[in-house]
Amino acid sequence: MNQRPITEDDLHAYVDQALEPERRAEAASYLDDHPDVAARVAGFVAQREQLRGALASIADEPLPAELNLSRIIESRKRPPLRTWGAIAAILLLGIGGLGGWTMRSVLQEGSNGLSALAQEAAYSYGVYAPDRVRPVEIRASESAELTRWVSSRLKQPVKAPDLSVSGYRLMGGRLVATSHGPAAMFMYDDDRGDRLVVLTRPMSNRNLDTPMMPQSTGDVAGFVWADGGMGYTLVGQLPGETLKPIANEIRKQARPI
Repeated sequence: MNQRPITEDDLHAYVDQALEPERRAEAASYLDDHPDVAARVAGFVAQREQLRGALASIADEPLPAELNLSRIIESRKRPPLRTWGAIAAILLLGIGGLGGWTMRSVLQEGSNGLSALAQEAAYSYGVYAPDRVRPVEIRASESAELTRWVSSRLKQPVKAPDLSVSGYRLMGGRLVATSHGPAAMFMYDDDRGDRLVVLTRPMSNRNLDTPMMPQSTGDVAGFVWADGGMGYTLVGQLPGETLKPIANEIRKQARPI
């Protein structure tokens, strides 16, 4: 049976996690094969999560009486919005159709999505990768202790990806502090001395799934994505076409069987 084409409606339903499991798997496969579309969809997801984070503190306020639908119909006019709770209610109702809509000031203030994770990884790379004395806190020879430690702190099972098939060996890792809680950082190098950093932490939405999205900060580039509410990012000073297959390997290993 031929698979139905993935439409724009399917992509928006994917962002809203409204697709049936089989159709969601088809959409995910489509995005894996179309990185340009995947980057656009990942941007939609990041905006959605950032908007939710920005409004989380006020989203639970009760809807004001003046916004009751029956009252609006009766009065035949639109009353003014008097509280931030009302604004939050209206905005959250429209999240499903967010699409290309951006609210830059709100999103920047509540940046707790993939863009924040990418920035955290680039910052960690800039701090620790150039360090030739102590780039990691726990060495690869104590990897079992490292994974126990970071899993305990993140309250989530975490393991260091095996990147030997890509020519990189684990140097070790550490916990790093972010504005969204602790994150696990793993560092790798190859025979040429090129270093890579993998950063992972729980996302604010514990059900978040997104395709891989390219990211770049200065001379540090990489990919960021989320699976099952865990955010992952791979960064290094290498071209994107070199990093993408490595990011795919990390994602494959991190996904539950």
